[in-house]
Amino acid sequence: MSRNFSISFHKPRRPWEKERLDEELKIIGEYGLRAKRELWRVHSALTKVRSVARELLTLDEKDPRRVFEGQALIRRMRRLGLLDESNASLDYVLALKAQDFLERRLQTLVFKKKMAKSIHHARVMIKQGHIRVGKQIVNVPSFMVRVDSESHIYLNPRSPYAGGKPGRVAKRKAASAGAGDEEEEEEEI
Repeated sequence: MSRNFSISFHKPRRPWEKERLDEELKIIGEYGLRAKRELWRVHSALTKVRSVARELLTLDEKDPRRVFEGQALIRRMRRLGLLDESNASLDYVLALKAQDFLERRLQTLVFKKKMAKSIHHARVMIKQGHIRVGKQIVNVPSFMVRVDSESHIYLNPRSPYAGGKPGRVAKRKAASAGAGDEEEEEEEI
C-alpha cells in the first residue's frame, strides 16, 4: 500500500515573530500537541475552509452553486461540531478559529470526558490503543470526532484500564509481590 506524501501543512511566513511563537506555545500546551506541525496542519485546514466560504460569499445569494456548496460546507461543519443550529451560515464559517478545531480532536474529548488524568495522558492512551470510537479502536490523537460519534467514545474492553488483562508493569509487580510472599512463608517455617 502506498502512502500519500502530500504536504498537509504550511509553515508560517515569518518564522521568528514573537507574538505568534508565544501564542503557538500556549495553544500547544493547552491542547497537548506534540509539535507545532500539528497546529500548522489545523491552520491549513481552517484556511481552506475559510477560503471556500469567502469565495461562496462573493457569489449572488440565489446562485445555485452558492446554495448547494454553502449548504454542504455548513452541513460538514455541523457534523464535526464546529457550528450548531443557531449559527448555521457562511458568516459563522469565517469566524471559526483554530481552537474550535482543536476542541473536536479525540485527544481533547478523551481528557474532557475525564477518561485520562491529563491531556498528555489522553494522547498516550490513544496512541497505545486504549480508546475506541464506536467499535473501532482509534490510535490517532488528531482524529476529528463527529457529533454523533462523541457519545460513543469508550475504553477498549481489552485495555487494562477497562478491566482487561493486566499490562506489563502490573504483571511484574504481581510476580514480585508473589515471590516476596513465598520468601516470608519460608522464613516462618
